Amino acid sequence: MKNKSLKGQSLIELIIAIALTSAFLPALLTGFIASRNGKAQQEQREEATNLLQETQEAIRVIREGSWSAITTNGTYHPIVSQNTWTLSAGSDVIDGIIRQITISDVLRDTNGNIVTSGGTVDPSTKRIDIVVSWNTPIAASITSTQYLTRYLNNATFIQTTQADFDAGTKNYTITTNTSGGEVTLATVGQGNWCQPQNNIVNTLTLPKQGNAIDAIPGSAYVGTGDGTNSVTFAKVGISDPPQPTPPVATISGTYTSNYKTNAVFSDGNYAYLATDDTSEQVIILDLTQPPPYPKIGWVTISGASAANGIYVDGNILYVTSGIKLYTYDITNKSGAHSSPLGSFPMWFNIGYQPLAEQVVVNNGYAYVSSANTLFGLQKIKISNGGTSFKIVGVSNLTWQQQPQGLSVNSAGTRAYVAFNNGAGYFPKGFFIVDTSTPDPPWWWILPNFYSIKGTFNAGNTDPRGMAVVSGNKALIVGTGGSLQYQVVDISNESNPTLCGGLSIPTGVFGIAPVSEADGDAFSYIITGDAHDQFQIIMGGAGGGGYAINGTFISSTIDPGYTVAFNRFQATISQPSQTTIKIQVASAPPSGGSCLNTNFDYIGQDGTPSSYFTPIGNIISGAIPLLNNAGFINPGECFSYKVYMTSTDMNYTPTLYDISINYSP
Repeated sequence: MKNKSLKGQSLIELIIAIALTSAFLPALLTGFIASRNGKAQQEQREEATNLLQETQEAIRVIREGSWSAITTNGTYHPIVSQNTWTLSAGSDVIDGIIRQITISDVLRDTNGNIVTSGGTVDPSTKRIDIVVSWNTPIAASITSTQYLTRYLNNATFIQTTQADFDAGTKNYTITTNTSGGEVTLATVGQGNWCQPQNNIVNTLTLPKQGNAIDAIPGSAYVGTGDGTNSVTFAKVGISDPPQPTPPVATISGTYTSNYKTNAVFSDGNYAYLATDDTSEQVIILDLTQPPPYPKIGWVTISGASAANGIYVDGNILYVTSGIKLYTYDITNKSGAHSSPLGSFPMWFNIGYQPLAEQVVVNNGYAYVSSANTLFGLQKIKISNGGTSFKIVGVSNLTWQQQPQGLSVNSAGTRAYVAFNNGAGYFPKGFFIVDTSTPDPPWWWILPNFYSIKGTFNAGNTDPRGMAVVSGNKALIVGTGGSLQYQVVDISNESNPTLCGGLSIPTGVFGIAPVSEADGDAFSYIITGDAHDQFQIIMGGAGGGGYAINGTFISSTIDPGYTVAFNRFQATISQPSQTTIKIQVASAPPSGGSCLNTNFDYIGQDGTPSSYFTPIGNIISGAIPLLNNAGFINPGECFSYKVYMTSTDMNYTPTLYDISINYSP
């Protein structure tokens, strides 16, 4: 019995052992196989990771060698050729691991941000997608994405010496070596106001006595007439021959009426005449038509007073008549204009009727000289399209004197008012008025009271006109005395001093100065002569300072192959009386040479109407990456253009050096 029991027990144990083996053996075998495959998979991943890192490094080496090597989109793999990395088309397989590089374009929005759609292709950035994959023992892959730019190996081209700049093209600019090489405006012309020529350089007999004058370089607009049926207006054409040949004045055309012209204003296309007529106080002439110039429009001011002063700013005509300043809309210049946009009476009278005389409009303000009032200068803010008026400043200049000339500087911070001696209480001459005080609050009733910075006594000469010109000079003309044409240095406002003049015994009744781009300075004047009423005075010989504007175009920069021009930086100086700005150009060679390339210059926003402008003593910026008909960057040929201006011929901006950064 005992043996049978033991045999049964052994059988049971055997059955249990077989069952346990059946249960655990597959798991043990699976674990063994998984362990074996996991090790192989890990080895594949490690090798793939090494290949990925190698590929990343290879693509950087290729980019550093030549940007053009990665500019073509497609699928590639790296290979070693001539001891360096290069790209070969398609993918490759190494020990069962597949490797490929995909090169594609990068899009950027208007802010320069990378976008997936809707942007513009950036020619100097590429997207690099690397995929390393394998199929055994288990299919898997690892990837990386990177963005490469061409800006790694930058090169710089520098111009800083006089020899560097001499290779450029100069138009009223020069190169000097005062500080190691620089570009400035040229010193040119007969522009010394303080040394007017001792003889009048040219004269012209007008059809009738002149009363008023306006001018631009090359043309003068003369108001004439005496109230009879005669010439009321004459346009004078003025030649500009090279020195020392003097200019020649000829009458280009006229207009005839029964009026006398008290003041004239012209924009070159139209002439606006302020007349003594009481029904057509302003006449509008079309100068684009053949002479005799036709009257196309007129202004009728109620109240039957003559027009005294006139100015046009945009589509608004400003005219003074009686005690008021009037505004008219002349968007349509034809026909009658009898309804003013608005009007404003002069401030204010004590026992006398104030008169509005000359008017100058500057930056939204009308400056009006007035008679028969304590406030000989009045500054009025014009708004709402010429319909709203607010007096913001006055200056207590004279009493019972007649204003005979008004000038305002470009900034609107100074006004210059000439007066005759009237009742003799004040000297003949002009006042310098500080109009820079900020406007009073809108709710404040009283205007500012402007201070007088200086006065000039013209002696025995009774003023009949004045103007302020470049170089801190003022011109005053009149009758009587020994110098009827006087040049005044106003650099020291508290002490203006006479620096030059001419004797014109018949008297001078109007003046219009012009400064030409070549540095010549002329005064066109109207005299009291029976003949030769129109005369030209030239500034003194020996140079009048710097030209009022000029350009400098660099020599062509050619690296010898296509590059991306990235940035530039220029060192400059810009006195307050001057401006300097830069444009750039990039293009491919023409006819195999950059010497034949035609450049289109653009500014910071990529258009021909924009510029790079200074911040402090530096002009710098990113050179636009564009591909259009006239500007192509990346390119091979590069040039820059410098624009210089000066409102004071004693000052010039200066370009000292410029560096252009580019990448192959």
